[in-house]
Amino acid sequence: MPQSSAVPQRSTLLTKSRFKRALECPTKLYYAEQPGYANQSLEDDFLAELAKGGHQVGALAKCYFPGGEDLAGISPEEALVRTQELLQRDQVTIFEAAIQHGQLLVRVDILVKDAGRYQLIEVKAKSCDPLDLHFMKKRGEGIVKDWEPYLCDVAFQKVVLEKALSTCNIDSYLMLANKQARAATDGLNSKFRVAGDHSVIVSPELSAEDLASELLVKVDVNEPLAYIRTMCEYHGHTFEGYIATAADALQRSERLRGCVGAHCKKCEFRCTLEDEANGLQSGFRECWKEAMGWQDQDFEDPLVLEIANFRKADKLLAQGKVKMIDLDEADISPAPGDKLGMSNSERQWLQVQKVQQGDTSPEIDIDGLRAEMQGWTYPLHFIDFETITAALPFTSGRRPYEGVAFQFSHHVVLEDGTVEHAHQFLDTEPGHFPSFDFIRALKQALEGDNGTIFRYAAHENSFLNLIHSQLHDSDLPQEEVQELCAFIESISHSKEDSELTWNGARDMVDLLELVKRYAYYPQTRGSNSIKYVLPAVLNHSSFLQEKYGQPIYGATGGIPSFNFQNWQWVQVEHGQVRDPYKLLPKMFEDVPENIDELLSEGDSLANGGAALTAYARIQFTDLSSYERGELRAALLKYCELDTLAMVMIYEAWQAQANNR
Repeated sequence: MPQSSAVPQRSTLLTKSRFKRALECPTKLYYAEQPGYANQSLEDDFLAELAKGGHQVGALAKCYFPGGEDLAGISPEEALVRTQELLQRDQVTIFEAAIQHGQLLVRVDILVKDAGRYQLIEVKAKSCDPLDLHFMKKRGEGIVKDWEPYLCDVAFQKVVLEKALSTCNIDSYLMLANKQARAATDGLNSKFRVAGDHSVIVSPELSAEDLASELLVKVDVNEPLAYIRTMCEYHGHTFEGYIATAADALQRSERLRGCVGAHCKKCEFRCTLEDEANGLQSGFRECWKEAMGWQDQDFEDPLVLEIANFRKADKLLAQGKVKMIDLDEADISPAPGDKLGMSNSERQWLQVQKVQQGDTSPEIDIDGLRAEMQGWTYPLHFIDFETITAALPFTSGRRPYEGVAFQFSHHVVLEDGTVEHAHQFLDTEPGHFPSFDFIRALKQALEGDNGTIFRYAAHENSFLNLIHSQLHDSDLPQEEVQELCAFIESISHSKEDSELTWNGARDMVDLLELVKRYAYYPQTRGSNSIKYVLPAVLNHSSFLQEKYGQPIYGATGGIPSFNFQNWQWVQVEHGQVRDPYKLLPKMFEDVPENIDELLSEGDSLANGGAALTAYARIQFTDLSSYERGELRAALLKYCELDTLAMVMIYEAWQAQANNR
């Protein structure tokens, strides 16, 4: 294998992960390697892969290649030497092969050599339907956006292999979870456990029967890779030209310049002025100062990037309209929607107006809310689900990344204002599929009356649709399937593409939709997440401050709770009510606050990132009984607060409607 005569230090080699970052934004390559810059994603990759099952998918893929040589546990330097030795053979399969050419280094998930031909296989924790999988847009007009990062990853590896091995005889593949495949046995996922060093321990009990149904599929990607390498442009360069540019910049610690735009909203290299005063540097601020000629005070004005659900940011930036104070009504073009209350564009313009006027007071359409409330039936029920899409199925017949519902919380509000944490469910038994026990418990909790049921966002309805389908696909007695499905149909509505259609008499009310249409709190900075709305509501409502400023929650004669005792939810610090979520014990120290964004995936149902990460750790990692108990306790408190938050939002509106 040819090697460069001057071998660069490993810290200056362009690897897959570094090139991925450079593709996102050229300047990120510099910020990630220089000390002193704030980086919100230092621990994110492992956590995201843990929650999505990426580690287990990688370990399962190796099981499909018996006899492979695994280099995962050794250093890159040792792996380079061992890879060269193994490639002297005519036939060999190598896991985590290390290949270097000059300033470029890759670790290949699976590299197969058969005489003079090679297979490059990249394993990804992403699902696909192999019967309906398209990497290219219609009429060959480019790469499908969602697949481009994955394909660029493989393309980078292929470039390095071709140069290092001096051959073009390399066939490239993605290995993905097959949505159409079903597990052949029970307990498959419990046979792949993640150890403390992030490695996966495969149970010696793993059998040929477990592997009889291949849950992963190998997909040829040679065509889209050829398109990327010959037709696509990346930051003003061809694909291979950009590799050379990024490698050279890394070697010389040069800061490449990217373009500021809407993509900067998710930049991980940002921090507050307070953090900067403590020695951290903000890459985000540096880029915008350079591009706009700004000073620190310019960042005190909210940017157009912060407008909620706004897709015209890049268009406005091109016109020189960078801050909300620069905008006029025509830039937003607010127009009424087809429902009562604010439309999305009207809400966006309200956000801009509040900024321009320096108005921090909430905007509540109390008449609209009163009209909604008149249609509600007591007692009111508030529910929240915690779920996960597990990479490896829990039981036979289940598919990869098939959704699992493992927890719910349920609060009840009576017509006289009495509040009670009425029910909860949590099943963390390793290797057990809990969704059917979940729906049985939910039915028991809600079937006693005809009261209105509330959820926050579409997640609960989507998951009830999924469980409905799972029930029909199960071997449960038909009488029970019909009974549970009838319950689901009574409290939800079917998706548009569903073969079966229904619209339940007690179809859940989406509290999030009511927030969007009737209430705007400037403190949320445009976010409608309940994690942001709750603190804003608490700071605005004197009723809530008075009620929950006392330790009545979980107290004798107070509000019944399963997980709290004599708890005071309203605690004021520096004149502001503290965020109740920050009063809870952290599930673990290494989960970042932006975990929900990290785990968002096109083919998974949205869910609380911290909760599903906790569940994943209980399921897939080796924990002591004490650690499991602590995580369970934290999960119960976390989910209980989610439904109490919904209650508090309702109570604040009700108090305002009653002029209290």
